[in-house]
Amino acid sequence: MNYQEFIAGKFAAAMPTGFDGPFDLPKSLFPMQHDLVSWALKRGRAAIFADTGLGKSRMQVAWAAKVHELTGVCVMILAPLAVAQQTIAEGAEIGVTITRCREPGDVRPGLNITNYDRIHKFDCSQFGAVVLDESSCIKHHTAKTLQTLMDSFGHCVYKLCATATPAPNDWTELGTHAEFLGICSRAEMLAEFFVHDGGETQTWRLKGHARHQFWQWVASWGAMIRKPSDLGYDDAMYALPPLVVNDVIVDTDEGKIGDNGMLFALEASTMSERREAKKASLANRVHQCADKVNNSRDVWVIWCELNAEADALKAEIPDAVEIRGPDDADLKEQRLMDFAQGRIRVLITKPSITGWGLNWQHCNNTAFVGVSDSFEAYYQAIRRFWRFGQKMPVNVWRFASQLESAVLKNLGRKQSDAAHMAESLAAETRAAVTAQIKGATRATNDYNAIQKVKAPAWLVTEE
Repeated sequence: MNYQEFIAGKFAAAMPTGFDGPFDLPKSLFPMQHDLVSWALKRGRAAIFADTGLGKSRMQVAWAAKVHELTGVCVMILAPLAVAQQTIAEGAEIGVTITRCREPGDVRPGLNITNYDRIHKFDCSQFGAVVLDESSCIKHHTAKTLQTLMDSFGHCVYKLCATATPAPNDWTELGTHAEFLGICSRAEMLAEFFVHDGGETQTWRLKGHARHQFWQWVASWGAMIRKPSDLGYDDAMYALPPLVVNDVIVDTDEGKIGDNGMLFALEASTMSERREAKKASLANRVHQCADKVNNSRDVWVIWCELNAEADALKAEIPDAVEIRGPDDADLKEQRLMDFAQGRIRVLITKPSITGWGLNWQHCNNTAFVGVSDSFEAYYQAIRRFWRFGQKMPVNVWRFASQLESAVLKNLGRKQSDAAHMAESLAAETRAAVTAQIKGATRATNDYNAIQKVKAPAWLVTEE
C-alpha cells in the first residue's frame, strides 16, 4: 500500500451526507456563490472559507433554506453580536425568512438565528442543521466555545461553517473545523499529515510528501476562495477602491518610561516595553486622532487596545459613542445598529468586540489609536469597510509612538507573508476545489518511475 492509498483509506469515512443536485437556488446569487452553495449542499457537512466581501451571508442563508426545504428540519444559524439582524436583512433580499431568537420560545419551524453567547439557553436537539457564521470563533481547540458547539450540535447531519480564508499555516483552525464537522478529530489530522517542528511541541509542520494529499483532503470538505477567479469567474465586480494607509508617529513622554540605563529611550521590543511605550504616548496619540476626527464631518470608527485610550478619546471627541466589553449585549447591539444606520458619527471600540462579520461600507475612515501585533485582528477590522459594495477609497490612520515602529514593521511583514501564503494556498487548492465543485479536472502527466536507479560503486558495501 502506498501513501496515497493509506491516506484515502484513513479518511474514507468522511463521506458526503448531502443531496443530489442540481439545485434551484435564489437567482440573485452570483455564479461563484451558486457553485459554492451547490457544492456545500452535496457535501452536507462543509466549510466555506471565502475572503471577506464574497457574500458568505447570502451563501449560508441559501444553503440553510434549501436544507430546510429538502428535509423539513429546523435550522439554527449562529452569528456574532449584531450580525444576526444583518443576516436577517440579507435573507429578506433573497426571499428567505429568518426568525430572530433571543429566548427558547422564539424558535419557529424553518430558519432561526441567535448570537453565540445565547446558545446555552436553547435545547439544540430540536435543530437538524446548524450554520456557524464567522466560524473562526472555534479556531482554538481548547476553547470552551468549540466544546459547547460540539456537544450541542454533534447530532446534526447537516453542518455549514463560514468564515474568511484561514491563515495557510494555521493548522489548528483547519483541524477544529474538521472536528466540528465530523470529518476527523484534530489529533487524527495532525497525526496523519504533520510532524513536530524541532523541540517545540506546539509547532506543527506539514509533511513534505503529504502536502498534495493534505490539500486535496481539505478541499473535499472545505472550499478556500480568495476571489471569483479561483473558480474561473471574472474578478471585475469585486475590484475594491484604493486602501490608503497613513502612519502618524507621535512623540513619547520619555519621563514616563522606566530607566533602561541608556541616554535615549530605545525602540520597544519586549511586550513590557511596548506596554510602557503605549502608556507614555497615550495622550499624544489620542490628541492627534481626536484633532483629525473633530475637524472632519465624516463617519469614523476608532479602534483601541486599552480602556484608557477609549476614555481619553471620549473626553476629546464630544459626539463619540463607545462599545465596551462589559456593556450589556442588547446595548452593544443597539449601538451597532445605530452606527450602521447613520445615527452615530464616531464609534469607539476594539477589534476583539466588533471586528468580525459586520458590513460598514457607509464608512470609509478608520483610525487605530492602539496598534497590536495581531495581523488577523487588524485585517478583519479594516475589512469591515474595505469590502464589496464600498464606493470610496478607504482611509486608515495608524497612530503610534516612535518607540512602537517595530509593531508597524511587524504588521507590514505579516501582511506581506499573509498575501504570499494565501496565494500559495489558492494555487494548491484551486484544482482540487474546482474538481469538487464543478467536476473539472486538470490534465497532468503523472510521473511513474520505471527506470531503476543504479547505485555508484563507491556506495556498494563490499562483502
